Amino acid sequence: MVNRGESQPEGAAVHARDGDRRAQLVDAAVDHVAAHGIADLSLRRLGAAIGVSHRMLIHYFGSREQLLVEIVRTSERRRRDLLSRLRAEPGLSPADAARLLWRQLTDPALAGQERLFFEICGHALRGRPEALPVLEGLVADWLEPLAAAEVAAGADPAAARNRARLGLATVRGLLLDLLATGDRAGVDAAMEEFLRLYYGSQ
Repeated sequence: MVNRGESQPEGAAVHARDGDRRAQLVDAAVDHVAAHGIADLSLRRLGAAIGVSHRMLIHYFGSREQLLVEIVRTSERRRRDLLSRLRAEPGLSPADAARLLWRQLTDPALAGQERLFFEICGHALRGRPEALPVLEGLVADWLEPLAAAEVAAGADPAAARNRARLGLATVRGLLLDLLATGDRAGVDAAMEEFLRLYYGSQ
């Protein structure tokens, strides 16, 4: 006779281990994409690069596109974490924190990640079911910390949320501009002008 009270913790432990392994695989995949881009990235090649079989990737993610969605979401989370760390740096103004984040986002070595972001968003906006999860939190996950930082700096809560949305849209728009035009000088100048308008003289 099975003791159900004992089987539940064991099942929970297995689920936790699966979640940990899945997170490890996503982190490894993000690092690989950051270093090598996504050109001709199949599950078989990615699995070989990070030390697992493509069947294991299918087990954890279901399909290539579902894994790419998780790569995008994890990359976005890392960037929010980076911004939080930058804003916690003593003596670093909000504008300078934004400049440092911008340099990270526009690092030529990470262009593949940026292309992947817009590609997956495009798939989701066309209604492809496997890509739709990328839209969850695409804006809201950024608005909360950005608006909180504005409020902490003295902004009215309603204005803070508007400013957060404006800042997020500007950064993403300029990233798309950079990918489309390759005009690094022009895009950097536009970002500086935005920061001047957004933060004043900082």
